[in-house]
Amino acid sequence: MRIPLPAAIFLFVFSFLIDIYIYADVRNSTKKKGLRTAYIVSTILCWALLLVIICLPKRSEDTDILPIMWMLYTYLSIYLAKTGYLICSVIGRLIRVLFQVKSRKHYSRLAGTVVGAGLFISMWWGVLYTRHHIEVVPIDISSPQIPKSFNGYKIAQISDLHVGTWGNDTTFISNLVDSVNALHPDLIVFTGDIVNRRTNEVEPFLKPLSRLKAPDGVMSILGNHDYGDYMDWSDMEDREINNREMSDHQKNIGWDLLNNERRFIVRDTDSIMVVGVENWGDPPFHTYGDLELALSSSRDSIYHQNDDRFKILLTHNPAHWDTEVSRNTNIGLTLSGHTHAMQVETNIFGWRWSPAKYRYEHWGGYFERLNDKGQPVRLYVNIGAGEVGMPSRLFRAYPEITLLTLRQQDY
Repeated sequence: MRIPLPAAIFLFVFSFLIDIYIYADVRNSTKKKGLRTAYIVSTILCWALLLVIICLPKRSEDTDILPIMWMLYTYLSIYLAKTGYLICSVIGRLIRVLFQVKSRKHYSRLAGTVVGAGLFISMWWGVLYTRHHIEVVPIDISSPQIPKSFNGYKIAQISDLHVGTWGNDTTFISNLVDSVNALHPDLIVFTGDIVNRRTNEVEPFLKPLSRLKAPDGVMSILGNHDYGDYMDWSDMEDREINNREMSDHQKNIGWDLLNNERRFIVRDTDSIMVVGVENWGDPPFHTYGDLELALSSSRDSIYHQNDDRFKILLTHNPAHWDTEVSRNTNIGLTLSGHTHAMQVETNIFGWRWSPAKYRYEHWGGYFERLNDKGQPVRLYVNIGAGEVGMPSRLFRAYPEITLLTLRQQDY
């Protein structure tokens, strides 16, 4: 069984109660047997779809999750719409009772139909349009630590591709690569989660990803989905092979994978440091990252905080910045991903909201604070380009390319 028994029972009871309520509304609002029959048939089909989802075997090395994902999304889009109708209808009934409205016209049914249709359309608009609509977000990073030779230096950040959600269709990833290259960045960074569950998902996408080009190359890190932790491996040796293949594939397409390592980029007599850590996870995610090791690149050497070189840290989870980076280091800029903005974002006159804010203090965008020594440290969270869980991005949660431009700031 793919869904735990308590969750399966809840879904069936939830679906049954909603459908009983709506059918009663349909029966009371129309005498046309055709509409009643159509609702009954469509409801039975939805229940059959849910039954198939529940009865499918648990994920394994051979399980293809794409059909399951699409079936579950279809079910959720239908019952979210029905829930919207139910809420409007119940509110309408309460108003009629409380205010003793005697009119025979049930405007709440019309409102519920409009709300339900709107929710259904929004869910599928996110599939058909929003998830394909790439947005470039320009950000200027100003700091007196940025050397003169790096004034105007451009970094393109992409994150959370989750290519497995696309199956073998490389169209979107090819478009993303073209969009990044068109920005002519000096450096491209990828901040983790290239796959959903296992490395072989990336194989159809290696050719388009190898076309990412910048003068200082492509630097990458691993995210929580890139270690095979979401697979039920029958043989742990297969998991080790999976993880070696992840490193090999990135090396073969010309990416510089930073596993708790650092690199120096030199311009004339100036330089900046790029540091990459493996996934640092707040529960329930695993922690593989070691910032001290990455900064020193040797367990036997000591990183000195008085190194005032401008540093850029690639760390997948922005919670790492909250708990360690922003307080105890002088790293000028941290780049993260991971949150996806939960693939739901609204932006109303500059006010951004996402349900991710209830899970992550910093879920998307630019943040700045002073560390324990009074030095400014900065974080940018890219909301990702791919999807996991549901094949959709809702409202303004567009796939993101961040274009960061370094600016030297006078003291």
